[in-house]
Amino acid sequence: MSTGKRKRYWLMKSEPEDFSIDDLERVGTEPWTGVRNYQARNFMRDGMQLGDGVLFYHSNCDVPGIYGIAEVASAAYPDPTQFERKSKYFDAKATPEEPRWMLVDVGFVRRFEAPVTLAAIRERADALGEEFALIRKGSRLSVLPVTAAQWKILLAMEPK
Repeated sequence: MSTGKRKRYWLMKSEPEDFSIDDLERVGTEPWTGVRNYQARNFMRDGMQLGDGVLFYHSNCDVPGIYGIAEVASAAYPDPTQFERKSKYFDAKATPEEPRWMLVDVGFVRRFEAPVTLAAIRERADALGEEFALIRKGSRLSVLPVTAAQWKILLAMEPK
Protein backbone atom coordinates (compact mmCIF):
# COMPACT_ATOMS: atom_id res chain seq x y z
CA MET A 1 0.00 0.00 0.00
CA SER A 2 1.39 3.39 -0.99
CA THR A 3 2.06 5.89 1.77
CA GLY A 4 2.58 8.80 -0.65
CA LYS A 5 -0.01 11.36 -1.57
CA ARG A 6 -2.20 10.71 -4.57
CA LYS A 7 -0.99 12.34 -7.76
CA ARG A 8 -3.14 15.23 -8.91
CA TYR A 9 -3.70 16.66 -12.35
CA TRP A 10 -4.00 20.22 -13.63
CA LEU A 11 -4.51 22.24 -16.77
CA MET A 12 -2.36 25.37 -17.02
CA LYS A 13 -3.01 27.99 -19.69
CA SER A 14 -0.42 30.15 -21.38
CA GLU A 15 -0.64 32.44 -24.37
CA PRO A 16 1.88 30.96 -26.81
CA GLU A 17 3.30 34.37 -27.75
CA ASP A 18 4.19 34.82 -24.06
CA PHE A 19 5.34 31.26 -23.27
CA SER A 20 4.61 28.15 -25.36
CA ILE A 21 5.18 24.42 -25.07
CA ASP A 22 8.12 25.00 -27.45
CA ASP A 23 9.61 27.45 -24.94
CA LEU A 24 9.13 24.97 -22.10
CA GLU A 25 10.76 22.20 -24.13
CA ARG A 26 13.72 24.51 -24.83
CA VAL A 27 14.28 25.60 -21.19
CA GLY A 28 13.18 22.35 -19.49
CA THR A 29 11.78 23.95 -16.34
CA GLU A 30 10.18 27.37 -15.85
CA PRO A 31 8.61 29.30 -12.95
CA TRP A 32 4.88 29.82 -13.68
CA THR A 33 4.95 33.57 -13.01
CA GLY A 34 2.25 36.18 -13.34
CA VAL A 35 -0.84 34.40 -12.00
CA ARG A 36 -2.97 37.14 -10.43
CA ASN A 37 -6.17 35.30 -9.63
CA TYR A 38 -6.65 34.18 -6.03
CA GLN A 39 -8.32 30.87 -6.89
CA ALA A 40 -5.57 29.94 -9.38
CA ARG A 41 -2.94 31.02 -6.83
CA ASN A 42 -4.58 28.85 -4.19
CA PHE A 43 -4.47 25.83 -6.52
CA MET A 44 -0.72 26.34 -6.93
CA ARG A 45 -0.09 27.18 -3.26
CA ASP A 46 -2.36 24.64 -1.58
CA GLY A 47 -3.12 21.93 -4.13
CA MET A 48 -0.11 21.28 -6.32
CA GLN A 49 2.51 18.74 -5.35
CA LEU A 50 5.84 17.81 -6.87
CA GLY A 51 5.26 15.40 -9.76
CA ASP A 52 1.62 16.32 -10.42
CA GLY A 53 0.62 16.10 -14.08
CA VAL A 54 0.00 19.27 -16.09
CA LEU A 55 -1.83 19.63 -19.39
CA PHE A 56 -0.10 22.54 -21.15
CA TYR A 57 -2.84 24.60 -22.82
CA HIS A 58 -2.34 27.37 -25.39
CA SER A 59 -4.99 30.07 -25.00
CA ASN A 60 -5.82 33.23 -26.90
CA CYS A 61 -4.46 31.90 -30.19
CA ASP A 62 -5.74 30.63 -33.55
CA VAL A 63 -6.10 27.04 -32.35
CA PRO A 64 -6.55 26.93 -28.58
CA GLY A 65 -5.95 23.54 -27.06
CA ILE A 66 -3.68 21.18 -25.16
CA TYR A 67 -0.25 21.12 -26.79
CA GLY A 68 1.65 18.86 -24.44
CA ILE A 69 2.30 17.54 -20.97
CA ALA A 70 4.36 19.02 -18.17
CA GLU A 71 4.70 18.30 -14.48
CA VAL A 72 4.87 20.29 -11.28
CA ALA A 73 8.62 20.58 -10.64
CA SER A 74 8.71 22.44 -7.30
CA ALA A 75 6.76 23.24 -4.21
CA ALA A 76 5.00 26.62 -4.23
CA TYR A 77 7.10 29.70 -3.49
CA PRO A 78 6.63 33.49 -3.80
CA ASP A 79 6.35 34.82 -7.35
CA PRO A 80 9.31 37.24 -7.63
CA THR A 81 7.54 39.39 -10.24
CA GLN A 82 5.20 40.76 -7.53
CA PHE A 83 8.20 42.62 -6.05
CA GLU A 84 9.66 43.96 -9.34
CA ARG A 85 8.49 47.54 -9.87
CA LYS A 86 9.05 47.35 -13.64
CA SER A 87 7.11 44.09 -14.03
CA LYS A 88 3.55 44.14 -15.34
CA TYR A 89 2.87 41.74 -12.45
CA PHE A 90 4.16 44.12 -9.74
CA ASP A 91 1.92 44.29 -6.64
CA ALA A 92 2.57 47.27 -4.37
CA LYS A 93 0.80 45.52 -1.47
CA ALA A 94 3.07 42.47 -1.58
CA THR A 95 6.24 42.30 0.53
CA PRO A 96 8.91 39.61 0.82
CA GLU A 97 7.72 39.09 4.41
CA GLU A 98 4.08 38.79 3.31
CA PRO A 99 3.91 37.77 -0.34
CA ARG A 100 0.50 37.72 -1.98
CA TRP A 101 1.29 35.64 -5.05
CA MET A 102 2.76 32.17 -5.25
CA LEU A 103 3.96 30.00 -8.11
CA VAL A 104 5.35 26.57 -8.90
CA ASP A 105 8.01 25.56 -11.36
CA VAL A 106 6.73 23.54 -14.31
CA GLY A 107 8.87 20.96 -16.09
CA PHE A 108 8.58 19.73 -19.68
CA VAL A 109 7.46 16.12 -20.19
CA ARG A 110 6.44 15.88 -23.85
CA ARG A 111 4.74 17.71 -26.68
CA PHE A 112 1.80 16.43 -28.69
CA GLU A 113 2.22 15.89 -32.44
CA ALA A 114 -1.00 17.87 -32.86
CA PRO A 115 -3.06 19.65 -30.22
CA VAL A 116 -6.18 18.40 -28.54
CA THR A 117 -8.22 21.39 -29.66
CA LEU A 118 -10.78 23.27 -27.62
CA ALA A 119 -13.34 22.33 -30.29
CA ALA A 120 -12.55 18.62 -29.80
CA ILE A 121 -12.70 19.05 -26.01
CA ARG A 122 -16.14 20.68 -26.30
CA GLU A 123 -17.32 17.70 -28.37
CA ARG A 124 -16.47 15.45 -25.41
CA ALA A 125 -18.17 17.71 -22.84
CA ASP A 126 -20.58 14.94 -21.79
CA ALA A 127 -17.72 12.55 -21.00
CA LEU A 128 -15.66 15.24 -19.23
CA GLY A 129 -18.57 16.32 -17.03
CA GLU A 130 -20.07 19.71 -16.36
CA GLU A 131 -17.62 20.32 -13.50
CA PHE A 132 -14.74 20.53 -16.03
CA ALA A 133 -13.93 24.22 -15.68
CA LEU A 134 -12.29 24.70 -19.10
CA ILE A 135 -15.61 24.35 -20.90
CA ARG A 136 -17.86 25.81 -18.21
CA LYS A 137 -19.30 29.19 -19.19
CA GLY A 138 -17.71 32.12 -17.42
CA SER A 139 -14.62 30.22 -16.27
CA ARG A 140 -11.44 32.07 -17.16
CA LEU A 141 -8.96 30.59 -14.70
CA SER A 142 -5.41 30.01 -15.94
CA VAL A 143 -4.88 27.07 -13.56
CA LEU A 144 -7.59 24.42 -13.35
CA PRO A 145 -7.89 21.11 -11.52
CA VAL A 146 -8.42 18.02 -13.68
CA THR A 147 -9.72 14.73 -12.30
CA ALA A 148 -7.89 11.47 -13.01
CA ALA A 149 -10.81 10.41 -15.24
CA GLN A 150 -10.71 13.70 -17.19
CA TRP A 151 -6.91 13.37 -17.54
CA LYS A 152 -7.32 9.90 -19.10
CA ILE A 153 -10.05 11.10 -21.49
CA LEU A 154 -8.02 14.14 -22.59
CA LEU A 155 -4.83 12.10 -23.13
CA ALA A 156 -6.80 9.53 -25.14
CA MET A 157 -7.94 12.38 -27.42
CA GLU A 158 -4.36 13.16 -28.48
CA PRO A 159 -4.19 12.94 -32.30
CA LYS A 160 -1.89 10.11 -33.37
